[in-house]
Amino acid sequence: QLQLEESGGGSVQPGGSLRLSCAGLGFALEAYAIGWFRQAPGKKREGLSCISSPDASTYYADSVKGRFTISRENVRNTVYLQMNRLKPEDTGVYYCNTNRMSLGGRVDYWGQGTQVTVSS
Repeated sequence: QLQLEESGGGSVQPGGSLRLSCAGLGFALEAYAIGWFRQAPGKKREGLSCISSPDASTYYADSVKGRFTISRENVRNTVYLQMNRLKPEDTGVYYCNTNRMSLGGRVDYWGQGTQVTVSS
């Protein structure tokens, strides 16, 4: 079982910044690709960014490209999502995710989520 724990959410005004953290509990996060997702009220969960392993290639959805940055800090077993120039439409619960293959197929692992609210 892979456990993930998000932190760093909060309330911020438009144009502000937050840094979210995704910690791996009991396993080495650096061995896995990690993704960040957002679920806004009444909407489907959407993928925002991911970072691969081991080469740390990154991907960003168009909605966050140029504003959000994903990174790893392996010594802390943590993946970060730096969010700048936040907009009200960035409001939602943010989740980190990883997955691995098992005999039954792909298994996804999610953290509990952290709330981000962007409002004036």
